[in-house]
Amino acid sequence: MTPVVLEDHRFRTLTEAFGRENVHVELIDQWLPGDDRRNDALAALAAKAGLPVVASTNAHHAGPAQGRLAQSLAALHERRTLQEAVGWTGAAGTAHLRSGREMAGRLARFPGVQRATVELGRACAFDFARLDPELPGFPVPAGETEISHLRALVAAGGPARFGPRNAAARRQLAKELDVIEDLDLAGYFLIVHDIVDFCRRRDIWCQGRGSAANSAVCYALGITAVDPIHYKLLFERFLSTARDGPPDIDLDIENRRREEVIQYVYGRYGREHAAQVANVITYRPRLAIRDAARVLGYPQGQVDAFSRQTDFRSAPGADAVIPADVLSLATQLHGLPRHLGIHSGGMVLTREPIGEICPTEWARMPGRSVLQWDKESTAGAGLVKIDLLGLGMLAALHDACDLVAEHHGLRYDLATIPDGDAGVYAMLRRADTVGVFQVESRAQMATLPRLKPDHFYDLVVEVALIRPGPIQGGSVHPYLRRRAGAEPPDCPHPLMENALGKTLGVPLFQEQMMQLAIDCAGFTPAEADRLRQAMGAKRSHERVARLRERLLTGMAERGIPPEVAEDVYGKIEAFSSYGFPESHAISFAYLVYASAWLKHHFPAAFTCALLANQPMGFYSPLSLVADVRRHGVRVRGVDVNASGARPTLEPYRGPTPKPPLTAGRPQPAIRLGLETVRGIGTPQAEAIVAGQPYAGLEDFARRTGLPGPALEALATAGAFDRFGLTRRQALWAAGAFAGISAELIPGTTPGTEAPELPGMSPVEETIADLWATGTSATSHPLQHLRDRLERGGALSAARLPDVPPGTEVVVGGLVTHRQRPPTAGGVLFLSLEDETGLINVICNRPVWESQRRTALDRAGLLVHGRIERDRGATNLIATRLTPLRIGL
Repeated sequence: MTPVVLEDHRFRTLTEAFGRENVHVELIDQWLPGDDRRNDALAALAAKAGLPVVASTNAHHAGPAQGRLAQSLAALHERRTLQEAVGWTGAAGTAHLRSGREMAGRLARFPGVQRATVELGRACAFDFARLDPELPGFPVPAGETEISHLRALVAAGGPARFGPRNAAARRQLAKELDVIEDLDLAGYFLIVHDIVDFCRRRDIWCQGRGSAANSAVCYALGITAVDPIHYKLLFERFLSTARDGPPDIDLDIENRRREEVIQYVYGRYGREHAAQVANVITYRPRLAIRDAARVLGYPQGQVDAFSRQTDFRSAPGADAVIPADVLSLATQLHGLPRHLGIHSGGMVLTREPIGEICPTEWARMPGRSVLQWDKESTAGAGLVKIDLLGLGMLAALHDACDLVAEHHGLRYDLATIPDGDAGVYAMLRRADTVGVFQVESRAQMATLPRLKPDHFYDLVVEVALIRPGPIQGGSVHPYLRRRAGAEPPDCPHPLMENALGKTLGVPLFQEQMMQLAIDCAGFTPAEADRLRQAMGAKRSHERVARLRERLLTGMAERGIPPEVAEDVYGKIEAFSSYGFPESHAISFAYLVYASAWLKHHFPAAFTCALLANQPMGFYSPLSLVADVRRHGVRVRGVDVNASGARPTLEPYRGPTPKPPLTAGRPQPAIRLGLETVRGIGTPQAEAIVAGQPYAGLEDFARRTGLPGPALEALATAGAFDRFGLTRRQALWAAGAFAGISAELIPGTTPGTEAPELPGMSPVEETIADLWATGTSATSHPLQHLRDRLERGGALSAARLPDVPPGTEVVVGGLVTHRQRPPTAGGVLFLSLEDETGLINVICNRPVWESQRRTALDRAGLLVHGRIERDRGATNLIATRLTPLRIGL
């Protein structure tokens, strides 16, 4: 609030506009020289106008220690440095909160102000619980109520989903429907079912996940794909009469078509009754470093360099690269709110106008309205949120199945992909999972050969295993050892058998933590649900810590030894860092299997679909293309007459009489799309496709009217090769044809004939491909260095599995990923790629910190290290890092 001194007539204007009872005069005391004089003048004006007076500090920060931070945030808001923002920030860090006693002393000469301020504060306060918003009514057939209609839909869908003679399912459905009726939530389930039905009618793939997968009603309605009866999932994890707040149903929707679904909801209920939830964006390490350096006035080049060196585990000044003042300010920024964004898909619906419940504003994106509260505030107010989440893999799987139908004559969807395929599990055990949903990361690839999955529930475990919760809780290695038979699957106490029996005595899922609290500490289902909410909250560690005494006391009363009780509490606390619900892991495991099945049987269609839905997943187009080429699929470059806007499949035409076979099936070739070319957006790519075929480069330039940079990028990518032009010839002509006038007679444009130019070498063509499209259809950069690498003793990725553990080796590759997870104690994990595969490199802190710039900045590395092998997983423990140079 900015202090403003008003004249008498301004007071009159305000009181006439808002009513005398709603206007107060504010005295602001920040211990600045002019405060007393201004406050005396305001108090005199207020007395003359007969208006009440209140007081504040106009606080911008909590205490004096945050003064510098508050000034920095104000400068960032104005897009200025601290030095440039002097006129926009306080002269001193005094705009902070003060105690009531301190304020009373400062305002003693203004009788009654303190009491008036307190009374105004009480009058402005409100309780979220008093809002009590309701969902909009759902239209049901004549003579039906919402609950009777829901019961009818479940009665119709249940037998088809569970089987007509499933007595356990019938009992569970009856129980859940009674709970839904008691909580008056039938309309909520009907609304979500209607959204899913809309997706089905429009052929938009969607799948419910999260805690909704614990519900038999959701499964019967087709909202989720997980059978909770089969997996014995805990319904109370989703909904119970003792639960505080509404249930949470998340729908994963093809990300490319999610906006259709969002607009369907807006259209059905109106923007007066529907809005999206805001999201508080907080400072992450890299952004904190960038903003700290920027506001302190460092040049942009240094700002970029600092942001690549983030490490909040070093004390300010201990890092030789990032200055102490940047580290100090960035540490204060880290975790603070930065700005208010829009939740990716959280939608709230209300019966009354939503603006009467929460302030609402039009979003920048057309057709959207946004609440000014985040998801925790909306839940506290009792607003029911439906998450419509975009998932790129669903779009890719849909595209892949369409390509399989078009090019192989076989129609599949998520429900009809054959399960239990031994070849798919063998591929997963080899960690041949580039592009496979959820199990393509470095850590997942290192775990798969050790887990050795051979049935579906192993994929559920794999999805949940490599998460901060199980890692910090010490669950990963014990589970893998027990899975391998290296230690018995014992539970620490008999009371834990019910919760941990199916995961070999090791907790992996949130539901297991709830069950442990019930069985071992005597928690009621309502208390267990509060524990779940605590584990999933933003301040999860603090909220779980409040339940510590209750947990330990309950376990002691049931005879559980203190050391075992402390271990259980430690695991529960670790899960507050991020542990998967079992139902969530099962939902994701279906997509893991579906994507692995398509990769195994139809790698061309699967990779083509991944390339068409970039950016997504863990790997770049270069890595995806290199991987599919290693699987025998031919990839063809961009062609102005053959390429679509997005990647497509073409019949195989190769030097051999038969196309390559994968899993016994011939595979078509992948043709890269025009959208991949630098400077060519979707509208330009679609316009090019609409004009195909073209007679030559001149005809292309004349009819498309593309600017010179776009023509040159296409020429660099080899898109005009079919016209008998080398890339250098096409580049020469592209410059001449750029901006060609329609008035010129065809064939008369001067300067289009190139002089005698040398052709590009294979290395130059690869570099040209990477510059123009980000990938190469025919080669990998490392294959051009292979002879030099081998002369230097470097091994390829394909040879490492045959090297005995403990052997000292050298490898070279492009860095695809750098990771320093907080659970790894300062270890840097590198993923390298060469033309034969991927290499997992582990760099302990002393190694990478002594070569920090090389480790964190270089695109290519030579790594000296020692081979480590653990039950089929091969790692390289780095001892030295050097830049990989072309002149090696």
